Amino acid sequence: MENILIFLPTIILLLIVGAFAGILAGLLGVGGGIVLVPAFFYVFTSLGYANSQLMQICVATSLATIVFTSIRSVLSHHKKKMVEWIILKLWSPGIILGAVIGVFIAAKLHTDTLTIIFGLLGIIIGLYMAFSKSNWSLGFQMPVGFTRNIISTVVGFLSVLMGIGGGSLAVPLMTLHNIKIHKAVATGAGFGLAIAFPSTIGFLFTNPPSGSLPPLTIGYVNLPAFFIIISMTILTAPIGANLAHRLNVLVLKRTFAFFLISVAFNMLYKVYSS
Repeated sequence: MENILIFLPTIILLLIVGAFAGILAGLLGVGGGIVLVPAFFYVFTSLGYANSQLMQICVATSLATIVFTSIRSVLSHHKKKMVEWIILKLWSPGIILGAVIGVFIAAKLHTDTLTIIFGLLGIIIGLYMAFSKSNWSLGFQMPVGFTRNIISTVVGFLSVLMGIGGGSLAVPLMTLHNIKIHKAVATGAGFGLAIAFPSTIGFLFTNPPSGSLPPLTIGYVNLPAFFIIISMTILTAPIGANLAHRLNVLVLKRTFAFFLISVAFNMLYKVYSS
């Protein structure tokens, strides 16, 4: 009983984070990982599990939750006929390939390297979310052929290194190619499943170096954190999906962007100061 009471504040914090991540996944199509990775990083660090493989655990556990969050979010958006299934079909092979490559690379990196990657890309994503204009465009249709294969692989690869569902990269990519924001958000949730499912399988069957791992960690996926988070995200992702069609998403994006930039800078500072 005492052990449960000791971890109660952490459990409550993860429940709140999970609820927030689920809403963001449905609302902005970002998969929730952009919130979960830093949250896991701070939680595991505070519990004394800071080690050379900590970010791998954060990334892998985040991706495992995104499998379920993405399914829930896509189904909610599909009811509103917003998911561009043709784009998902054509882009998924490259995304899956990039995700698999990302697992192999991420497993070999030091936690500081992954933290720096997350921090730098998080700042770039945050700046884009904060200052992008609706009239920005790279083309009138999504890339095809060789260009699509390269970009989709890069999206899958970088998303795994960050532990995100791909929406943070896929939504801007689609809106810059003349896909309406609501459809981009809905389809971006589907990108999350293409990224998270193969990478989670890979991380589950990866053998971490011996060291201080959180209890009940299989491969790099921490089961307690996983179950706590998905207990909330599967409830709140549909709420976010419904809100996406009612609220001013632009204001929410910019508010979240500044939050993300602050978190990213803080993670980079921790690496620099350690």
